[in-house]
Amino acid sequence: MSAVATPAPEEYAPGYSGYVGQVGAENVLEALERNGAETAALARGLPNEKGDYRYAEGKWSVKELIGHIIDGERIFAYRVLRIARGDTTPLPGFEQDPYVANGNFAARTLADLADEFETVRYATLSLLKSLDETAWSRRGVASENTVSVRALIYILAGHEIHHVKILRERYL
Repeated sequence: MSAVATPAPEEYAPGYSGYVGQVGAENVLEALERNGAETAALARGLPNEKGDYRYAEGKWSVKELIGHIIDGERIFAYRVLRIARGDTTPLPGFEQDPYVANGNFAARTLADLADEFETVRYATLSLLKSLDETAWSRRGVASENTVSVRALIYILAGHEIHHVKILRERYL
C-alpha cells in the first residue's frame, strides 16, 4: 500500500489534533491493518463476562466501548466516501451517547463484536485502497468544519488508538 501523507493542521478542526497525533508519521493504511487485527484479537481474548465491566459509574462497558469504535469507524468511513466522491453536502455531526445507548451491545458477545469490527475494518480498507491522490485531497464539511479525506482517515485511525489505550489502561 502506498503511503498517505499526514494531513496538515488546516485540513481538520483543531479538536481532532489529538486523534491525528495518535497516528504520527506512520503509514496510516498499514496502521489501520495492524491495529485492526490487534483490536479484534484483544476483544476476542477477553472473557465474555468482562464485556459488561465499567471502570466507573456512568462509564461505558467494554462491549459499549468496542461498539462505539465500530460506530465511529462507520461514520468516519461514510464521510470519507461522500467527500472522496465529490459530494459537497455538509455532513452533520453525531452524538455518541445515543448511539451507544441504542446499540444493544450488552446483548452481544465480545467475539461477535470483534467479528463485526473486523468486517467494518475490511470494508474501510477496501474503500481506502480504491482512492487516488485526488480523492485523498478532497475537502468537505463534516460537523460544521472543513475536513479532508486524508484527515478523516487519520482521525478514524487515531480514534481507535485512543479508545484502545483507554480500554487497556482503565478496563484491563
